[in-house]
Formats: sequence, C-alpha cells, structure tokens
Amino acid sequence: MGKLKYSDGLRVSVNGIKKRWILNALILSSGFFILIVILFSFLIKGYFYHGLEKELCGRFEEMSKIFSLIPDIGTEEFENFSKIYIEKSCKNDENLQILICDRKDKIITSVHGTLNKNYNFFKNGHIKNSKLTAETWTEYLPSGEHVMTSTGDIFTKSGIYIGSVKYVFFLKNIDKFIICSIIILIFLGTISIILITFFAARFIKSIINPVMEISKIAKLIARGNFSIKIMKKYNDEIGELCDTINYMAEELGNAEKIKNDFISSVSHEIRTPLTAIKGWAETMNIGDGIDKSVIKKGLNIIVHETERLSKIVEELLDFSSLQSGIMAVSMERLDVLAELGEAVYIFKERAAFENKALVYNEPKMVSPIMGDRNRLKQVFINVIDNALKYTSEGGGISVSVTEKNSQVCISVTDTGCGISKSHLPRVTEKFYKANSTQGGSGIGLAIVSEIIEIHRGTLEIISEEGFGTTVNIFLPVIKQIPDSLPSKSEEQ
Repeated sequence: MGKLKYSDGLRVSVNGIKKRWILNALILSSGFFILIVILFSFLIKGYFYHGLEKELCGRFEEMSKIFSLIPDIGTEEFENFSKIYIEKSCKNDENLQILICDRKDKIITSVHGTLNKNYNFFKNGHIKNSKLTAETWTEYLPSGEHVMTSTGDIFTKSGIYIGSVKYVFFLKNIDKFIICSIIILIFLGTISIILITFFAARFIKSIINPVMEISKIAKLIARGNFSIKIMKKYNDEIGELCDTINYMAEELGNAEKIKNDFISSVSHEIRTPLTAIKGWAETMNIGDGIDKSVIKKGLNIIVHETERLSKIVEELLDFSSLQSGIMAVSMERLDVLAELGEAVYIFKERAAFENKALVYNEPKMVSPIMGDRNRLKQVFINVIDNALKYTSEGGGISVSVTEKNSQVCISVTDTGCGISKSHLPRVTEKFYKANSTQGGSGIGLAIVSEIIEIHRGTLEIISEEGFGTTVNIFLPVIKQIPDSLPSKSEEQ
C-alpha cells in the first residue's frame, strides 16, 4: 500500500489559487497601507499645525490684553512698549519672527530679522472686528519658505486702533519632521507588505500542496488504484480531507472487491444451471435408445435448473430496478397469511428432500395490510430460501406470525450456521455475502430490505454465529397505512 507525502513530485505553480491569493493579499494590504499613510499624514499635519495655530493665537491674545490695559499712547511709545514685550516673551525662538506695524501700516519693530521689503504685510487685510482675535493661515514667502502667519490688530484701553502685529512661524522643521515620519511609515509599511506577501505565499503553499496531491491521488483512484493513501501532515480541515480521501479509497476498494466477487458469483450461478441444461439436452439428443425414466429425470432437471436460472435473472432485474429507482409496486388490501402460506408451501417438498424440518405456525387471523402481493411473496420466498440454504441437514426452520402494536410480524427462524457480529450489520448491503461458501448473488437481502421499506415496514435480523438466525419482518396493519402509497418510482 503506497503512501505519498505532500512534497512528493509536486510543484506549486505561480498560476491559479496561489497567484490570486497573493495578488489579492497585495491589493488589500497595499490599499489598506495607502489609506493609513493618507490618514496619518492628515492627522500628524493637523496635530502640529493646529497646535502651532493655537500657540500663535495665544501669544497674540496675551499681547492684545496687555496693550488693552494701557491708556492712549503715541506711535513712539507703542513701538517702545511692543519692542520690550516681544524681546522678553520671544527669546531664543529662531523659527518665529514677529513684526509690529503702526496704524499707518509701517513696520516699526521686527524681532529675528525683517521680511523681504516686497512682501505685502497686510495682503490678507485687517481684521479690526475684535480686540482679541487674530487670523491665521499658511503661505509661502517670496523666498519660497513655507510659513504659518497669524495677524491681529492692537487696540488701547479706550478702544483706539494703534497698530498691528504679525507672527510668522517658519515651518521648515515641522514639515521636515512630518515628511520623515511619513517616510518611516512608508518604509515600515513596505516591510509589512513584503512580510505579508511572504507568509501568505507560505500559507497558501501549505494548502495548495495537499490539494494538488489530493487531485493527483483522485486521478489514480479514478484509474482503479485504491491502495494508495495520503500521509496526513496537519490535524486541520486539510488533514480531515486527507482522512476522507483515504476512507473513500478504502471503501471504493472494498466495493470493487465486492463487485468482482458478485460478478464471479453470478457468473458461477448462471453457468451451473446452463451446464446442467446443456448436458441433459445433449444426453436426450443421442437417439431412441434412451430409457424413458432417464428422459423424465433429465426433463425434471432441465425444468428445475431453468426455474433456478429464471430466479437469478429476476433478482438481477429487480436489483437493476432498485438501482434506477423505478421498482413498481401495486398496492392493495391483502391477507398476509395467504401469501406467506403459499411461500411456505413452495419449500415444503425441498425441505423434506433435504431432511430439514419446515414448520409453519399459522395463526387464525391477523389484520389486513396494504401491499403488493407479488413483491411480498418474493420477500417471503427469499427469506425462507436463505434459511434453508444455511441450515444443515437435520436442522429446522420455523415460520410464525404475530400481531402487536398495530404491526404484523413475520418471523423466520433457522438452526443454521448463524452470522458473525462483524458481518451482521452489512448483510443487507448490495453484493455483500457473509458466507462465500454458499451460492447466491449477494443481492437477495438487499432486495428484501428495499421492498419492505417501500411497504413502510422494517427488517430485523437477529443472529449468533453457530446458533442460527431469526429474521423479523414488521409490516404496519391497514389502519396505520395512508389511503394510497406511492411506488418507489413515484417517490423519487
């Protein structure tokens, strides 16, 4: 019995499932990563820009409050006061530049240098609608530097406009930090995508390899190699599938063996009566010198073997009908005792000839049933025939009928060889023969079981090896049967 490992002779193709899996993993992870980068960029930029904006507005509000406490002053005093305040509050901040303009929009004070003289200080206009409000925006200077500006107007205690202040914060360092953060995120994301792709490829390979092997073995099984097995590597769904394939191969192998045994058995069963018929026909064809008693004996054997051959053919036809689901039944109200009595009578002479006792304990009356008289008689004949076949000379067969719980029970008990526990559950399977030393096709009990099922009945087989067998047939009485029962072909 051969076993294959996942890696035996297998090559994982880049096409098919693996290609789609990796492509989908790349698309999903890349799309998710791009979305993360975009969101992160907006968040980190918003975090720093919003914080800076609040800081600049806070500085203006602080300065505006101080000047709002001062009485009316002139331009020179405003310039002195603002210069003192700015130099004290804005030390060592090289990124921040502060410009003070008088009420005529002339720059009077500049901390940390001055802007380009061509730069329009009030290009966005004055506010002059609130004493403590500044307007903030980002822009690019004529030099190309990216800055955030916050501009507001200064008023005295009495509400007189005395000038304006503009905070200019150079965003070079913040922008550089944001760009570096995004680059680091992109680098980490790229590494993540590579790792995801790598592990996705390894994972899909662990699925594709056994699937490819299963496909390979399925082809071998389809060609009739039922001995091959898959070596399970993982205890997961793939491992369970491997077990299922192995079990399927084993069952197909058993079925193939049973089928071959069935063909061999049926061939033998057909050949035997044909040989007898041919032999006696040739004997009687010799001429006029044959004794009449020999001719009569030969004719009797030919008739007997013809009946035997006819029975085999009928079984095969019935089995074919069962397989195709077209076994026809004709339901009618009938007395089961009459059909059973005829079946017992058929075997009376045979039982006496074989020195076996056939006893029929016939009750006075049982409730009628709905059934097909020919099919039920076929059931009784098959069961009694089996009982006689497996009962040794000097043994006995007992047939009885009882009624209980709205069911008629027909029991056939023999003192034959019995059936072992290992064979008992399978004796009603098609082609299955518990005893290969006896003749027969192995489909008799399968047909019996199917016919009883059509009649809404049940079949029970009780047996002990060496002590005989009892077959119980339970059929519901007529009050338990619907007005009309469908045939097997109608059901399907």
